[in-house]
Amino acid sequence: MSRRIAARRSPIHGNGVFAVKPIKAGEHVIEYKGDRMTHAQADKKYGDGGETGHTFLFTLNDKYIVDGGTNGNDARWINYSCDPNCQASIEEAEGRDRKKDRVLIEAIRDIAPGEELTYDYGITLDVRHTARLKKVWVCYCGSPKCIGTMLKPKPRASAK
Repeated sequence: MSRRIAARRSPIHGNGVFAVKPIKAGEHVIEYKGDRMTHAQADKKYGDGGETGHTFLFTLNDKYIVDGGTNGNDARWINYSCDPNCQASIEEAEGRDRKKDRVLIEAIRDIAPGEELTYDYGITLDVRHTARLKKVWVCYCGSPKCIGTMLKPKPRASAK
């Protein structure tokens, strides 16, 4: 079977993943792979304040994270976009072992050959979104819908 996607240099940022063949809306494109670690292990290895801009970590569930930077595959090169053509979903494994859950990337619309695959990383930080943090998490997607940062907007406090 020939490949439907390929990783190469991206005009968005660094490396990217591109469709080689047409991909239909709803199709599973690739599983996000890498070593599994607990949230505490990831905090120890990478820090926990969102200060690094490290985007190879994918939250699998409330206990585990997938580290695409270690034993990862091409899915780690899929760039962020404010107007994505893919989405990530979690497939829960049978049984109680949450370490076996999987992250699947699927197309949310038809994708033409040559088009770069993108998705919304859904990055939420508990800390205040300072100008410095927004610079660390700057968005380069180039979409007319671009909000300038990969950080999800903080919920607005309700009026009293």
